[in-house]
Amino acid sequence: MKAKVFDKKFDDNAVDIIDDLDLSTIKRPNQAQRRVNVDFPAWMIESLDQEANRIGVTRQSIIKVWLAERLEEIAANKARS
Repeated sequence: MKAKVFDKKFDDNAVDIIDDLDLSTIKRPNQAQRRVNVDFPAWMIESLDQEANRIGVTRQSIIKVWLAERLEEIAANKARS
């Protein structure tokens, strides 16, 4: 399919373009995974599990979100300084 035809389909919003994409080669930039092992005290694991269950996510997910929030906060504070 030529780019003009694809662009027109996209711009018209009437046609779903997802079938025209090759999703098997999608990569998210800066999202390479690396495994890290961290030891936490039992009370911290229990608290993490309670909060993760409360909002309906996994322990790993809540740790990732909280770490990302903290790192973004640090970056924002550095940018203001």
